[in-house]
Amino acid sequence: MPSEIVVLNDDQIDDDADVKIAECLNLENPKSFFLFAGAGSGKTRSLVKALATATTTIGKKLRLSGQQIGVITYTNNACEEIKRRLNNDSLVYVSTIHSFIWYLIRGFNSDIKEWLKSTLNDDIEELCRKRSGSKAEANRLYSIASKQKRLQELDSIKKFTYSPTTNNTEQESLTHSEVLQLGAYFLTEKPLMQKILTKKFPILLIDECQDTNKGLVDVFLTVQKCHRNEFTLGLFGDTMQRIYGDGKPDLEKELPTDWEKPAKIMNHRSPTRIIELINKIRSDEDSQKQQARQDKQVGTIRLFVIQSEQDKQDAEALVMKRMADITGDSEWNERKSIKSLVLEHRMAAYRMGFGEMFDAVHPSEELRLGLLNNTSPEIRLFSEVVLPIQEAHKKGDKFAIANVVKKHSRLFKRQYMNDHKAEAKNILETAKNNVEELCKAGDDNPEVTFGELLKIIYSGGVFGIPNGYKPILMRTPAEETQADVFDDEDNNAAEPSTDKVDCLDNFLKTRFSQIKKYADYFGEQPPFHTHQGVKGLEFPRVMVIIDDSDARGHWFSYEKLFGTKNKTATDIKNENEGKETGIDRTRRLFYVICSRAEESLAVVAYTDDPAGLKASLSGKGWFSDEEIIVL
Repeated sequence: MPSEIVVLNDDQIDDDADVKIAECLNLENPKSFFLFAGAGSGKTRSLVKALATATTTIGKKLRLSGQQIGVITYTNNACEEIKRRLNNDSLVYVSTIHSFIWYLIRGFNSDIKEWLKSTLNDDIEELCRKRSGSKAEANRLYSIASKQKRLQELDSIKKFTYSPTTNNTEQESLTHSEVLQLGAYFLTEKPLMQKILTKKFPILLIDECQDTNKGLVDVFLTVQKCHRNEFTLGLFGDTMQRIYGDGKPDLEKELPTDWEKPAKIMNHRSPTRIIELINKIRSDEDSQKQQARQDKQVGTIRLFVIQSEQDKQDAEALVMKRMADITGDSEWNERKSIKSLVLEHRMAAYRMGFGEMFDAVHPSEELRLGLLNNTSPEIRLFSEVVLPIQEAHKKGDKFAIANVVKKHSRLFKRQYMNDHKAEAKNILETAKNNVEELCKAGDDNPEVTFGELLKIIYSGGVFGIPNGYKPILMRTPAEETQADVFDDEDNNAAEPSTDKVDCLDNFLKTRFSQIKKYADYFGEQPPFHTHQGVKGLEFPRVMVIIDDSDARGHWFSYEKLFGTKNKTATDIKNENEGKETGIDRTRRLFYVICSRAEESLAVVAYTDDPAGLKASLSGKGWFSDEEIIVL
């Protein structure tokens, strides 16, 4: 009798990968793994399925031994989504990397203090070796003084604190970067910490592993190697979707040979034509290919090539109209129904109205990253304290103002209140006066600057001052005047200063009114997303805006990727040495953004050479001739 042919439906094709993962989550015979999960493949679904299976098969044993399964995700939203799908099962500890590391190291106060002393002394020594004779000299001296002051205060600290969602400005508070550095140091240098990790979390799963801090990924790989018989490390991700600089390159290639490497080939999100496109985009990077669901339509893609000098708003409006005609989808005529993706945050910043503050902080890598991932205490002081106070003031909502003050003011911390019980009335009066002054400054002057508001905050003493501002606030009036002179000199320099204090000086001179636009941009439904900011998201209609000249960045170059701009000597040197190039980074980014579309995709490419760009892309075979439209 002939054997029966089993036909798998689209939802079952990748079941084998899920089975392999479930087999790895075995306390008696642990096995580590890397799951390749391309765009739209249902990576989170596999992660949740694996956790649900584990809670059934080994959950009882884990609970009896007081153990948990650890899950590290990239964003707080991803944390909440996984928790929701698992009905908030306490057996699974889901957190971002910062929160997970803090969970491990909190309470080790003497070790933290020892590390901080060593690190601060090293920082001071490094600052002492830097150049002098300019504004940088003044900034350097105040940075040294600030670090020395913190060093002196360490001995009085009994317990360190950290919050991933609030400004860490108190003397006992750790910054976001310090928490990650401490985690890497403890897990590398303190064998006890490795035991604590593996005993508490015999299974640790890392989502979006390709963009997780490379230093910590290396540490987790080391822990797994040392404890392979009692610890499972599971990585979920796609190296083609690594788009952040602190992610680990070539992750999959460096994994031990005894790891399982299941793969998911189905793309449940995008239509056939878009999957064909993204498979071709990544073909120069690796051999991984996805297939479309049988119930998906063909879908529509178009590349609109536009002369750089054209009015961009008019050009993009025309693109929307053409896409509505081509697809027969009238929603393309509605801006709110389209997700517009811009290359750099700077492009969105100027389109939305916070370009000046963005340009001010951008040269400093620390401030730039803090701005983009909303972890900079120097910026959050205004976005999470001053802005909510002023908005509540405009509405006459005293209750909302009180909540902001209670949440963020150092005066209302339990320890401070206990130490100043006799001054309770004065504390309330101080807070009231400082808040009224902040509100009045906004009422009196719509053009009030961040710097003017910072001085009010500093003089009031109600809210903690982030460390980055302290060298600026410590200046005497004469030194402030001198700093202004140096600012004028720096503004005439060929390259803007990357010094953090210099950048904060420039930021403080810009208008506070921009902070609302900034907050809106990083809110729930911004009108623009960046190419980097949409990883993991999906939209029916996507318009990708590519304009290298407008972005002014050096990290990505679409014109090099498309072949209309020559490679530099550095590009060629890096290629020959097997190092990553801007073209590699841009290819991965282009893959990510094109794979966001669920129905139709319009790529808008501004260029000085429309004919050359069309010819080059036609030759690549990514788009057919009829899909490339020169406007």
